Amino acid sequence: MELLTPGIGLIFWQILIFLTLFFVLKKFAWGGILKALSDRENEIDSALRMAEETRAEMAKLKSDNEKLLSEARLERDKIIKEAKESAVTLITSAQEKAVAEGNRIISDAREAIQNEKTAMVAMMKKDVATLSIEIAEKLLRKELLDKKAQQSLVSELISEAKLN
Repeated sequence: MELLTPGIGLIFWQILIFLTLFFVLKKFAWGGILKALSDRENEIDSALRMAEETRAEMAKLKSDNEKLLSEARLERDKIIKEAKESAVTLITSAQEKAVAEGNRIISDAREAIQNEKTAMVAMMKKDVATLSIEIAEKLLRKELLDKKAQQSLVSELISEAKLN
């Protein structure tokens, strides 16, 4: 049973060593330990504040990025819309010019055809008149070879001239 109950001398020396160790630690180590714990706590608080600020800044940057993306999309849509409108305008303008040019070409062609037709008719009339005169001349020469035929023709022409 002696092993279970320590002696008074042992208890005294254990208490004395404990208190000495406690006072030595309090005087030399406790301040440094508490200062280190306080510094560590301040560092953790600072890191937490920085993390919170960083998170808030990241949220702000994300919202700014979303806003910029939205503006860029709107600008892109606007540019695409303007480009489509310009293309439609250019196509419409080109079509109108093509129709006007086609109408002008058709009008010029009709006018040229009409001028050619008029010139052809005039030339045909001239050719027919020339041909008629040549035929009449040949007929008259043939018929007027005879003196009687000449007198008869002159009498006939005189009688017709009087009647008209």
